[in-house]
Amino acid sequence: MRASFSFLDADIQTALSGSQLTLVDSQERKGMSAMRVRVEGESMSPALRPGDWLVVRRRARVRPGDVVVARLPGDSATMIVKRAAWADGDGWWLESDNQRAPGRRDSWDFGAVSASLVVGRVLFRYWPPRRGALRRAGH
Repeated sequence: MRASFSFLDADIQTALSGSQLTLVDSQERKGMSAMRVRVEGESMSPALRPGDWLVVRRRARVRPGDVVVARLPGDSATMIVKRAAWADGDGWWLESDNQRAPGRRDSWDFGAVSASLVVGRVLFRYWPPRRGALRRAGH
């Protein structure tokens, strides 16, 4: 793996999305290729759990089955963590792994998400350690 990631030590802000509360680095500087995200909420269980910390590669190529971070349609200040199910002419269909999670919001609620709202692809979970690798759906 190339060591080209820059981790921001900036202040952290809270971005709310129903039960998908995520903490995202508040500064999005040009040239930064990665960001860190903390997951809260159960919508991505069992793959992701509240308290998991993720490394997200900005503007990375997305394939069906990848876990991505996107801006919530209609509220671009809010970021969500979802699985990219498929792409169509309108953008990406993003789904929760746990459709029964309280407060979950995904493409079943707001439709396909424009590719311009997809911030990046989750590369790996770095916290907590010893919790297995995050895998693409179907692998």
